[in-house]
Amino acid sequence: MKKTFLTVMVMFMTLSATTTFVSCRENKTTGEKIEDAADDVGDGIEDAADDVEDAVD
Repeated sequence: MKKTFLTVMVMFMTLSATTTFVSCRENKTTGEKIEDAADDVGDGIEDAADDVEDAVD
């Protein structure tokens, strides 16, 4: 019984370590990265404009 429990625990720990270190990542092209950066800059500008508008009011 103890050997079975230890075997199951080792298998669980191995599976956990494997899923932690080997994850599915999305591979983006350079164009997609540029587009995301441009979107982030646009969002930042909009937020800053909103803050200025609130400060003026």
